[in-house]
Amino acid sequence: MEHVLDNPVWNALISGNKHLCYGDEQIKYFDEDVAPFVAFEQFSEQKLDQLYELLPSNRPATVVTPFEIEIPDKWKILRAMKGFQMVYEANAALDSVNPDMVTLTDAHIPQMLALAKLTKPGPFELRAIEFGHYKGIFDGDKLVAMAGQRLNPFNYAEVSAVCTHPDYTGKGYARQLLIHQINRIKAAGNIPFLHVRNDNDRAIKVYESLGFAIRQNIYFNFIVKAE
Repeated sequence: MEHVLDNPVWNALISGNKHLCYGDEQIKYFDEDVAPFVAFEQFSEQKLDQLYELLPSNRPATVVTPFEIEIPDKWKILRAMKGFQMVYEANAALDSVNPDMVTLTDAHIPQMLALAKLTKPGPFELRAIEFGHYKGIFDGDKLVAMAGQRLNPFNYAEVSAVCTHPDYTGKGYARQLLIHQINRIKAAGNIPFLHVRNDNDRAIKVYESLGFAIRQNIYFNFIVKAE
């Protein structure tokens, strides 16, 4: 039987992220202003053909799979990324975190977008805040670090958009934000997980030190119709 996290986007769109879902019984996706992810109940090249007919011509799509896939020529590959899927496995309680953490709101979206553009934590769109639970650390009025939640497949919750302004690295902000997200997710009775590029050794070490372990390889294909 397939594990929930083997098809994380699909399972999120039929459970915890259902309120953000578009599509039909075989292909589902988020609004492109929320996230570029598309998902298939079962992946096949035929499903990519169906997706081609379904999406507008300039709408980028990101396909997430636990195995490498071939992309037909009718699609242009904007970027392909190999990563790890990591799941939280520790049992011990984590220390309390920075009390100065701020709940991020729509008023913070311009700064959130600017920080994500600068640090490139992964896809981060105009309405990504609708995934919820975003917290930030500020220096005065300046947002210098943030993290939130993204995919929510059944009893798993993905920690996402963990990023720190380059002028503020080394202060432990990412770790503090991660601890907050882990504690929040566990308090809700869910299991934290995340995705990370497989060459991001620094981030992987931080995640492992907090109790995450690599579950499997994961592949991201960022595509758009070739015209």
